[in-house]
Amino acid sequence: MYGWGENVHPTLKHNFSTYTTWGMLARDEPPSSDGLVTKNLYDTMFEESIRFYMVVEPDGNAHGVLILNSNAQEVTTAPGPALIYRTIGGNLDLYFFPGPTPEEVTQQYLALIGTPFLPSYWALGFQISRYGYKDLDDMITVIGRNVKAGIPLDIAVADIDYMDRYKDFTTGSNWAGLSNYVEKLHSQGMRSILIFDPAIQVDYDSFQRGISSNARFIEWERPDQVVRSIQDLYPLAKNTKIMLGVVWPDRHVAFPDFFDESGSTSNWWINEFSLYHSQVSFDGIWIDMNEPANFGTNEDHPWYYDSSDHPDDAPLKCPTVDGGTDADWDMPPYKTHAVYYYGGNSYLASKTLCMLAVQANGTERFYNLKNLYGWSEARATQQALFKATSKRGAVISRSTFPSSGRFAGHWLGDNSATWADLQTSVIGAQEFNMFGIPYVGSDICGFNGETNEELCLRWQQMGAFHSFMRNHNTNGDPAQDPAVWQSVTAAAIKANLFRYSYLPYLFSLHFIASMNGGTVVRPLFYEYPKDENTYNLGHQFLWGSSLLVAPVVYQGATSVNAYLPEDDWYSLFDSNYGQLMNHGYQSLYAPVTSLIPVLVR
Repeated sequence: MYGWGENVHPTLKHNFSTYTTWGMLARDEPPSSDGLVTKNLYDTMFEESIRFYMVVEPDGNAHGVLILNSNAQEVTTAPGPALIYRTIGGNLDLYFFPGPTPEEVTQQYLALIGTPFLPSYWALGFQISRYGYKDLDDMITVIGRNVKAGIPLDIAVADIDYMDRYKDFTTGSNWAGLSNYVEKLHSQGMRSILIFDPAIQVDYDSFQRGISSNARFIEWERPDQVVRSIQDLYPLAKNTKIMLGVVWPDRHVAFPDFFDESGSTSNWWINEFSLYHSQVSFDGIWIDMNEPANFGTNEDHPWYYDSSDHPDDAPLKCPTVDGGTDADWDMPPYKTHAVYYYGGNSYLASKTLCMLAVQANGTERFYNLKNLYGWSEARATQQALFKATSKRGAVISRSTFPSSGRFAGHWLGDNSATWADLQTSVIGAQEFNMFGIPYVGSDICGFNGETNEELCLRWQQMGAFHSFMRNHNTNGDPAQDPAVWQSVTAAAIKANLFRYSYLPYLFSLHFIASMNGGTVVRPLFYEYPKDENTYNLGHQFLWGSSLLVAPVVYQGATSVNAYLPEDDWYSLFDSNYGQLMNHGYQSLYAPVTSLIPVLVR
């Protein structure tokens, strides 16, 4: 069995030898590959955090199952083999996809939920990003040294550093030349992607325009639930039921309700992007924090109280003990593994908004719609990008749900600079292709923690075969763009040039998936379902049906123990290009100075 998401799976094929429970509630939770970590991450795909799974029988026939439900859920894999599924609300719609091949299962699944969007050709280029640029000059320096080093590079990405105190649709004073720099990138044939969070600070122009446009925000159900000591601080929110939270901006924030049936919220959101695009002509959009994330919910001393870069804004407190029914939404009789994993101090509302909040003009509970928030934002944001640029571009989203691939791609979250996270990123990219989100990749070299030269080199080599290829790391850690090390520079040039020579093929795979459904990056069992040796191969994968990639994912390795199914495989490797390879298990030479093993049939 394969699928379910988004969790970090140590193997592509699920293990039924013990009882293992996986939570499924979109949560602001970075991936961790240390041991078996069964907590839920950013998505609600069941295809991952996505409730979709695929089974391949011993005879090679495959089928898939989608359990379409947007509430908090969990699934347990158990000896037998058996699946134990629990949800705590909503409808329970089951869809079965008979295959019989794995690729046909995916096509049938996408015929139901919708085929993935087609990213612009440029969006398949290499991207460099980081959180923690000091100013625009810092970003220009990093991009410039990689261009000067001869590394094929197409996209410069700006994280929240570019904003004025982390407010959407603003530019900070130390980034005042951003508009001119983006135009310079365009003159050099490059593109830019900017990050935007859903939460809007409630005392500046963008929020004012939202209120004036009758945009709706996630609200408390009743006026008596509103915390007036917080609400009354903000004239624009004072006489509303808007639920105020805390994220990166200095003051409290409101969360747009993209399920507003009048369309006013989406129209306001779309117009904000057009307005900002008239100032900075970005090409793509990165939407983050859209589980939605909220800092310090129900905490007496949230982490930002100890941060010099964030005021001590009062955190959101949900009714958890009130003697009535308000607490039932955050404290239901059964809270699922999404809560139980964290012990006794967690709630369904942890790191997000109160479950009793209302959306869709008061007709729906956040309890029911939370897992759809990222999906609803992605839908509106794709429309916003097209209106602002009149081009397809690309949207990348942290939180997803079945059919999110129609609107956006996905990156695999704030991973860590470890070999284990490199390994699980190979698995994650294959799983998201099963889920219908083929424009996917990991933060190359690792987001959290200080990477090292060998790890970054091997990740750059593997990352050249992600559809979404981005080097990205966090604030405070040393730079890790490939130009930092000579060896990584050489490896990135070689890997990127190979990727770029095959971009027509990669783009064609995306085009076919957008038209007919199917995968771009796929596990080997997709093409060889009758070969049981392919069932456990998580660290090898295919581009389409023809290109086999066997990356180096272990420290110190100079070869890859790979499996080549029975077929005519020709090497595209440096030293034996064009050689017909033996099939079966074998050791493929892979020194750091060469391309990783890639073969074509």
